[in-house]
Amino acid sequence: MAGMIRAGEKIFSADQVRSLDQRAIQELGIPGYTLMCRAGQALLETIAEVFPGARRLLVVCGAGNNAGDGYVLARLARRSEYQVRVMSLIDAVGLSGDARTAYDDWRKDGGTLSTWDSAGLADCDLVVDAILGTGLQRPLQGIFKLAVEAINASSHSILAVDIPSGLNANTGSVMGAAIKADLTLTFVGRKLGFYLGSGPDCVGRALFADLQIPPALLEESEYLARLIPEDICREELGPRSRTAHKGDNGRVLVVGGGEGMAGAARLAAEGALRSGAGLVTVATLPEHVPIVLSGRPEIMCRGVRKEKELQALLDRADIVVAGPGLGQDDWSRQMYQAALSSGLPLVLDADALNLLAQAPVRREQWVLTPHPGEAARLLGTSVGIVQNDRISSVQRIAESYGGLAVLKGAGTLVARAGEHPWVCDRGNPGMAAPGMGDVLAGVIAGLAAQCRDLDLAARLAVMAHASAGDIAAADGGERGLLASDLMLPLRAWLNGPGSL
Repeated sequence: MAGMIRAGEKIFSADQVRSLDQRAIQELGIPGYTLMCRAGQALLETIAEVFPGARRLLVVCGAGNNAGDGYVLARLARRSEYQVRVMSLIDAVGLSGDARTAYDDWRKDGGTLSTWDSAGLADCDLVVDAILGTGLQRPLQGIFKLAVEAINASSHSILAVDIPSGLNANTGSVMGAAIKADLTLTFVGRKLGFYLGSGPDCVGRALFADLQIPPALLEESEYLARLIPEDICREELGPRSRTAHKGDNGRVLVVGGGEGMAGAARLAAEGALRSGAGLVTVATLPEHVPIVLSGRPEIMCRGVRKEKELQALLDRADIVVAGPGLGQDDWSRQMYQAALSSGLPLVLDADALNLLAQAPVRREQWVLTPHPGEAARLLGTSVGIVQNDRISSVQRIAESYGGLAVLKGAGTLVARAGEHPWVCDRGNPGMAAPGMGDVLAGVIAGLAAQCRDLDLAARLAVMAHASAGDIAAADGGERGLLASDLMLPLRAWLNGPGSL
């Protein structure tokens, strides 16, 4: 994977995807209607695979090529013996170009069309949203808004064509109202808005179809971000040598666990162990040593009061996690300053980030892991501004502080200054729980101790952490998910075929 970003990993703006469409048509000579028919076929195959029990389809068409995709799907599904009903929100005779061709072919093939009526939702197994695409410029109103709201209120599964209608393809904002799909099949290029703002709530599960556009065209195209590939573990983590010993797998030091917060340091340490680090030590207040060691004797733990006591532990470490449960009192500041002065690679989380915001410095060999509130403090702005433009925010953190910035939340971002950020499409709302960030910081350090590459470790850790959260939620549900529930799924994910 190193060196080349594969076509399917790129994430685009709406304009960039439209440019790709036009280049495929004009430079490669692929007719627009051919692309539309490929989209319809991909939709049909997706329905058969993902919704095998759905035999009665309601295809709701609006305007533009999104509607055209819907008409092609309807025609192909009818030929495949699905029961298909098509309802239009506009007078379809006003369609033009490829969308009009798709409508005409549907009618020539014996298909019928009715005007929108929410009563039609009562007699189907699956609703297909082919209302509006990426060209939406203003909030939904009138019949479009009413239809979206009625579809959302129904009990049926929803498949969105290319993008949920009403979702801004660039920002992930809801334009008045937006479809909340169970699955979105997107074409040509992944849209940035899927991973920002309300995008994850509206998109549901996202699948991608390149419509057989040659990979070379996608690989040379401009893009905004990159998707962390789901197979990153298999691609990047090779099997360990049969003669490996624990010293080969790195030494992690966790500095944290201030008054009343020993659990945070413990979670970070176990995250490092579960990700395969060879030796993990926690430096914490002396009275917290029994708490950290309780139930996890594999962790080494030392009580430290003064900076000079920490120095002996720093001398034996390969990488340091500073911040989990650290606090901001005099002891905390001593420990933080000692970690910064060590010259070792660092992972800064929680209170270490708050201390950094108070006295900014810049380094290259570190990973900063803020949640939106910590990011706002690092940037001297508000949480709302951070969340409204997460891409810009994570890039500004990386530019201001150096190294890597990991902006946590739905669609976690990993960025280094001057490079396209990476986006994680895994994780779930159950992970909005105490201690999750501590575990992630430990996993980053544990993987960095093994692969000696902060950039790769950050991407691996973000994907591993989010995937472990999804596995844990699938087992017992999202509500009540605990950070410690990720430990065994994390180990299982990292030990997939061909991994460590």
